[in-house]
Amino acid sequence: MVKDKKTKPSKELPLGFIDREEKELLIRDFVISNIKEVMIKYGFQYLETPSFEYTDSIGKFLPDKDRPDQGVFSFKDERNWLSLRYDLTAPLARYVAKNYMELPKPFKRYQLGTVWRNEKPGPGRFREFLQFDADVVGTGNLQADAELCVLISEILEKCGLDVKDYTVKISTRKLLDDLFKNLKITSREQSLTTMRALDKIDRLGWAEVKKLLGKGRKDKSGDYTKGANLTNDQIIEIESKLNKKKTDMEDIKEILSIFEAYNFKNYEYNPTIIRGLEYYTGPIFEVNLNFEVKNLKGQIIQFGSIGGGGRYDNLVSNFGNLNCPATGISIGLDRLVFALMQKKDFKLETSRPVVICVFNTTKTKEYVQILKKLRSSNISAEIYPGEGKLKKQMEYANKIGSPAVILYGDDEIKTGNVTLKNLETGNESSIKIEDLANEIKKIV
Repeated sequence: MVKDKKTKPSKELPLGFIDREEKELLIRDFVISNIKEVMIKYGFQYLETPSFEYTDSIGKFLPDKDRPDQGVFSFKDERNWLSLRYDLTAPLARYVAKNYMELPKPFKRYQLGTVWRNEKPGPGRFREFLQFDADVVGTGNLQADAELCVLISEILEKCGLDVKDYTVKISTRKLLDDLFKNLKITSREQSLTTMRALDKIDRLGWAEVKKLLGKGRKDKSGDYTKGANLTNDQIIEIESKLNKKKTDMEDIKEILSIFEAYNFKNYEYNPTIIRGLEYYTGPIFEVNLNFEVKNLKGQIIQFGSIGGGGRYDNLVSNFGNLNCPATGISIGLDRLVFALMQKKDFKLETSRPVVICVFNTTKTKEYVQILKKLRSSNISAEIYPGEGKLKKQMEYANKIGSPAVILYGDDEIKTGNVTLKNLETGNESSIKIEDLANEIKKIV
């Protein structure tokens, strides 16, 4: 009888997920610490919402989605569908609606949290990533919108970017609303298709976008995308309106005047910005990095957007009869960290333990005494945790990047000293145990 071969589990990750190693995580911690400093200074409260929400609570409010369950990871419990959060804004709206009477108005909150998107991944875009959000809920005052752009700029510069390295682009959803009304584009499907097409201007250019605004477009792979079926006159009017460098929109004029009061100049009015097709109701903004980076394939690319946001005055009211205008901004932290790692040379202070080599397993008490002396002096240290002779222990210490090893064998026990070996220089010295901590601090 032939036994079935046991299938070994795959060592590969699911598509769209990634392991993140220490260097990236330490830089991310650095970014997060700067975010928290700025948010405290600007008067925001820290909030955490659960990773899972009822699908009804987030699904039907997903930006750019036509179906409640599209784009999210979901499962059904005994009674309800649950989904991993797609973003941090819909959970905030649910939280505000639930706690509406107790919260101050406006309510200023920030959150750092992982989000999940069940979408086709792309270069530098994953199905799981860390996001930072700052929102002001319960006010229609455009001071809140303007200040979100200012605080994001402060965060980026605290993280090491120069003014020339990024631009905050702003526009308003009211521009398209008025334009569609004038052009008599009343069909929801046609307006969404039009906005999806306009969202591709930066990537495809006007010539190709016009095809998407008309009958449709076939890309290089041969795939055909159905167009919005606008008339030629409608397309010409849209292009003319969106190519204007000055605005007559009152909400944008007000924000620009607030920028002037802040002496904030690192912005660009860009009417071609399209964000959250059904999400936003007023001013919208996008944060773009202006420098080139290498992607995961080693190709030089323009990095582009790391996030953005805008005013969403109707989201909270979806949960009940609540008048709760709001505005917010989001940054994809993993994308920002990816760019920062290539732009800036981070001098990371990584701490690696001094390794106490084991010569005799009956001397554990002596090794622990040395260990406790070092740790009480705030020195990272460990007794070699594996099994093997000195050569293997030295290989381990070198591989983890240990600054030094401590040798305490028979010869050292006789003298009452230890041998300290500097792994960078190879120098060895005999040290009294009571002087060991001070000597190690000279080399770590």
